[in-house]
Amino acid sequence: MQTKILESIGEIGSEKWNRLAGSNNPFIQFEFLSALEKNHCLHDFGWYPQHIALYDDDVLVAATPLYIKDNSYGELVFDWAWADAYHRTGIPYYPKLVTAIPYTPVTGPRLLIDADQDYAKWANHLTDAVIKHAEQLNVSSMHWLFTDQRDTAFLEKNDYAMRLGCQFHWQNNNYTNFDHFLSYLTSSKRKKIKRERRYVVEQDVQLEIRHGNDMTDELWQIFHGFYTSTFDKKSGMPTLQLDFFKEIGETMPMNIVIVFAKHDGKYVASAFNMRDQSTLYGRHWGCNAEFHSLHFEACYYQGLDYCIANKLSTFEPGAQGEHKISRGFLPTATWSAHWIAHPEFAGVINQFVDRERIGMEHYINSLMDHSPYKEMQQK
Repeated sequence: MQTKILESIGEIGSEKWNRLAGSNNPFIQFEFLSALEKNHCLHDFGWYPQHIALYDDDVLVAATPLYIKDNSYGELVFDWAWADAYHRTGIPYYPKLVTAIPYTPVTGPRLLIDADQDYAKWANHLTDAVIKHAEQLNVSSMHWLFTDQRDTAFLEKNDYAMRLGCQFHWQNNNYTNFDHFLSYLTSSKRKKIKRERRYVVEQDVQLEIRHGNDMTDELWQIFHGFYTSTFDKKSGMPTLQLDFFKEIGETMPMNIVIVFAKHDGKYVASAFNMRDQSTLYGRHWGCNAEFHSLHFEACYYQGLDYCIANKLSTFEPGAQGEHKISRGFLPTATWSAHWIAHPEFAGVINQFVDRERIGMEHYINSLMDHSPYKEMQQK
């Protein structure tokens, strides 16, 4: 076995990387990760690639997208309190290592193993290589964020600290159209959604959907203006450059689903999504004018319509947001795994995530009591 530490995913290449990644998640694809690296979306914001690749007789059999971080921005699994605790004791928390998709709180594979190889064997080799690299770099910790079911089970079995989170996802119950979906909701929730959709129509706002191959340079510029405006309003950092979006528009056009809103012949808002064979992923919203309920229409209802029409099974509209429950999105567990180098801090953090997990399980169960679905309320 040969281990390589790569400062660019381009050193592996698209064919070899995607053979490991599979085709079920657009964010783990070579095209997405490479576009982040090539278009100045990473280094300026504290993401430094250290991808690990394992070779068996010069054949790539396992890999993971790995980054050195000097901050916690863009991870969406919040460990600022951990960093503060380290700082107060005079121990540096940064740098640390993170396996994640930058700025993307989407569950997916993180331990990429050749489908023809033994998963457990190479997952062990891969995690061992990651921890060895962490120790050589003398970083404080290693974090696997938003792991899928298989990786979560493996990491938990191998005694990493497992942290439970919550998002709100929608499942397609073989709905034939939007009204069919609404028929499964309670009367009050059904009326609320119909009223919100009616507000948009009454304000003479038109919606249109474009895939990557429908976009022009002008449309990309309009979209990116909406994207950056959201960060400007919230004093955040718009990390994804225009050229990044234009590149993935060319390299993975059918994975891109953008909802545009128009009023008086001018674009006034957009919602950026990505998709694969089964799932729509809501990511970025922006607007330059306020219209009643337009956010709900562009970010949720248009996406639901799209999923139903295209027979997608799941809609993940992004992180956080209890207001999504009344619109058909139910609480869904997310997971991350953590290795802490400092033995005393490791014990404290392990205890913390155990207690947090109990609280999060209670939180998820309590939210299910507010389900908008008639059948679930009857139970």
